[in-house]
Amino acid sequence: MTRKTDKTEAAHPQSPNEIIAHLQEAGFGNMMGMSSAWLDALGKMGAEMATFVADRVKEDVKTQQDLMGCKTVEELQHVQAQFVQKAMKQYQEETGKLVEIGTRAFAQKQENQG
Repeated sequence: MTRKTDKTEAAHPQSPNEIIAHLQEAGFGNMMGMSSAWLDALGKMGAEMATFVADRVKEDVKTQQDLMGCKTVEELQHVQAQFVQKAMKQYQEETGKLVEIGTRAFAQKQENQG
C-alpha cells in the first residue's frame, strides 16, 4: 500500500535554515541578527524573574504566618489589605524592571545596526 503525502507535510521545513527562512517570511524578520545583547537580556530577565518569584514566595509565607496570628476580623482584613497592596506594588515594579531590561537590549541592538 502506498502512502499519500499530505501537502502540509511537504510544506514543513526540514532544516534549521528552512525554519528560520519560514519565520522570516511570516514576519519575524532577520532572526539571525539576534545579538548577544538579546541573549544577555533574556538571561537577565530569567534571573530577575527567579528572584522576584522567590521574594513573592517569602512574602506569601510571611502573610500566612501573620494571618494565623490574627485575633479579630479587623486584623485579618488589615493583613490581607497590606498583602494585596504590597503584591500590586511589587508586580508593578517588576514589570518596570523587565521592560527596562528589554528596552536596553533593543536600544543596544539598534546602536549595533546603525
